[in-house]
Amino acid sequence: MMDTSARLLNLLSLLQTPREWSGTELADRLDVSTRTIRRYIDRLRELGYPVEATMGTIGGYRLIAGRALPPLLLDDEEAVAIAVGLRAAAGSAVDGIEDASLRALTKLEQVLPSRLRYRVGALGTAVVAMTGGGPRVEPAVLTVLAGAITNHERVRFSYRAAAGTETRRHIEPQRLVANGRRWYLVAWDLDRDDWRLFRVDRLADPTATGARATARELPAADAAAFVQDKLRGMWPSAPVVVDFAAEPETVRAHLGQATTGELEPLPNGGSRWSVDADRLDWMAVRLLMLDLPFTVQSPPALVERLRTFGERARAATA
Repeated sequence: MMDTSARLLNLLSLLQTPREWSGTELADRLDVSTRTIRRYIDRLRELGYPVEATMGTIGGYRLIAGRALPPLLLDDEEAVAIAVGLRAAAGSAVDGIEDASLRALTKLEQVLPSRLRYRVGALGTAVVAMTGGGPRVEPAVLTVLAGAITNHERVRFSYRAAAGTETRRHIEPQRLVANGRRWYLVAWDLDRDDWRLFRVDRLADPTATGARATARELPAADAAAFVQDKLRGMWPSAPVVVDFAAEPETVRAHLGQATTGELEPLPNGGSRWSVDADRLDWMAVRLLMLDLPFTVQSPPALVERLRTFGERARAATA
């Protein structure tokens, strides 16, 4: 038979689900009277949990947002999921969130049972997050955009294009999409009367206007598919053919385990790499970092990018 403390924890667990419970339902679950449930509810309120009660035949109890953050009751899987999420957030592309994530993780790990601490530690040891090198996004910017999406509000902001030009935009935000270390905003541009994709790190001073945004159907299966289609259109895949003055085993060792495409030997003892590249700029940089002699057979656009990089390097070292 459960004691009072166990019943209070059980009651709190029920109230944390996204629904409203009647006093009779709670009493049946805990095997107590409705009068005892009212006493337990008062005790939870004294501990800082904002429990709201509604009157009437369909009335009941539910937790609401309060002015302070009371302790949370988590099961094992929830605790592990939050701990792993906080570890990942410590290396995220959201600017300024690392310290807060580490503080929260420290507090959580202090109270984790040893069996859960071991699971979290094992995941942390086995998983490595890549950090650095990506654009940073202000948390306040994401908060404004996410709030406008939830509340179906229009938004105004300043936007800096890739070429450096700045414009004012008036949009109806639909979804935020994280792709690698970049955040994208899928929105309907009211001035251009069309769908647009915005990089959130190039966006400044977003303001929700309070005007109602129109519900629209995306021109794709979902927001993630829309982002992929747009990015693919910006950087269409191009077939790349590169000859190396080294045998395939040597080239493969330099390319690493993630080698894609086909690598075949040439009669002169060298090798030919054939691969599709979504970004010729990145392909040019990757080739230059291999520290192997190579000749680009195609496409001509890759040759031009390498030539441009060479001219910039010579100018920088003159």
